[in-house]
Amino acid sequence: MRAVFALLIVAAASFAAWPVRAAGSAETVEIPRVNLKLKAVLYRPDGAGPFPVVIGLHNCTGLHNKSGEIGVRYRDWGQRLAKEGFAVLFPDSNGSRGLGRQCGAPSRRSVRVDRERVADAMAARQWLQQQPWVVADRVSLMGWSSGGITALWTVRAARPVEGTDFRSAVAFYPGCRRLANAAWSARVPTLILIGRADDQASAAACQQMVAGARGRSARVAIQVYPGAYHDFDHPNRPLQMRSDLPFTTDGSGSAHSGTHPQARTDAIKRVPDWFRQ
Repeated sequence: MRAVFALLIVAAASFAAWPVRAAGSAETVEIPRVNLKLKAVLYRPDGAGPFPVVIGLHNCTGLHNKSGEIGVRYRDWGQRLAKEGFAVLFPDSNGSRGLGRQCGAPSRRSVRVDRERVADAMAARQWLQQQPWVVADRVSLMGWSSGGITALWTVRAARPVEGTDFRSAVAFYPGCRRLANAAWSARVPTLILIGRADDQASAAACQQMVAGARGRSARVAIQVYPGAYHDFDHPNRPLQMRSDLPFTTDGSGSAHSGTHPQARTDAIKRVPDWFRQ
């Protein structure tokens, strides 16, 4: 009887050690790396899993807003994909290094989209594939703006990979000129979503990059939305002009940003369908 009582106490203590978490709510996790603890925000569906996972890569402004809360766009996607049965992990590349916005010209304290941020994405994949609640061969990648550029560099065919690779990738309105000049092609199925009216990232440059990859790449698809600007998938951003941007299609430093309801609605359906393939 004493042995049974002792086992019940141990079981109760173990249960209490697990955090109480509502489905689709945010958790904070840390991914160990050499000389860095990569902080991340995690959304999980209800249940024990295992789940397919999407790694979400934030834009240059960072994962959190000025109040220290996760940005509304990332919260929206995290909760939506969790309801669709995907866990979503958002590595905080800027905050983990004690840095703020990374939207200006590169400096000694820059987090580069094709180096440090690629390493963050790879470390996140490897960490996830060690977790018992993850389907190890169904870890995908998604990024916005500069995070979309990182997603494209991460799945570039020329990059060597250790272990089980990403399942697929989605890039929202990435800058494609440099990638096109580098003869980009993909190792895994990759979807690019961009607005025709985007004056920060060029839809034409992305179309040229995709066309150049034909015949030497995994499947690559591009969806160009007429009339949509940068940040078209944001839940509630009125159309606005942003200035002091490091890169714009006309070199002025100013470009539009705002929600496009039709493009957003299509992306909300198209993205989880892509990850289910």
